[in-house]
Amino acid sequence: PGGGVPLNMREVEELERMTKDFIKDMDTHAPVITSTPTVRAMNKLFHSNCFCCMSCRRPLQGMQFYDKDGSPECEDCYMNSLAVCSRCGEKITDRVLKAVGQCFHAHCFRCSTCSCMLEGAPFITDDNNNPYCVQDYHRRFSPLCVSCNEPIIPAPGSEETVRVVALDKNFHLKCYRCEDCARPLSIEADENGCYPLDGRILCMKCHTKRAK
Repeated sequence: PGGGVPLNMREVEELERMTKDFIKDMDTHAPVITSTPTVRAMNKLFHSNCFCCMSCRRPLQGMQFYDKDGSPECEDCYMNSLAVCSRCGEKITDRVLKAVGQCFHAHCFRCSTCSCMLEGAPFITDDNNNPYCVQDYHRRFSPLCVSCNEPIIPAPGSEETVRVVALDKNFHLKCYRCEDCARPLSIEADENGCYPLDGRILCMKCHTKRAK
C-alpha cells in the first residue's frame, strides 16, 4: 500500500515540461499551460484530479492505495478483489496458491490427515477433492494386504502399485505365499502358482496333500 505525496520542484518542472510537450489544444495545437496540482505515486506523475482508484474512481490523494498491475486502487476495492483462502476463509493479501480448483495461502495448503505443507510437494486428492500427501493417501485409501494387514502402496521411488488379487483377497507380492507351507507363489499360471482349495491359497504340493 502507498499514499500519493506532493511533488518536489524538480518533479513539478518535469510534469510541466511533459504537459507542454504532449497536451495540445485541439484547434491551435499550441501547448496548454496548466497549474493543476500534481501527485507522485508508483514512480509516476499524476494530476491530482487524475489520481483516482482504477475501479471506483475515488480520489486517492493523501489516501492509502494499492498498486494493482501498475494502476492505483483504493483499499476497499483492492480488498474486495482479493481471493479467499479455501482453508481458513481469510483474504489472501500475499501470494495466491491455486490448487485443486481452489485458492489458498501457501501455508494453508496442507495434507488433510497429517497437516504437512504441500506447496511444491506431490499430493493426491480423494473423491471430494481433499488433498493428501502421498504417504497418507495410500495409508488411508490403499487396500490392505490380508497377510500382513499393511496397506499396499508403491515401493519407494516408484509410482506404480503392485498388488496380487487371489480369491478376492489382496496381497503384497512378497506376501503372496502358500497358507500351509509359506512357500512364495508365482503370479504366473504355472506349477509355482496358486492352487486354491476350499478358500485357501495353496501351492501345488499343499493342494495335492489336502485334496487326498
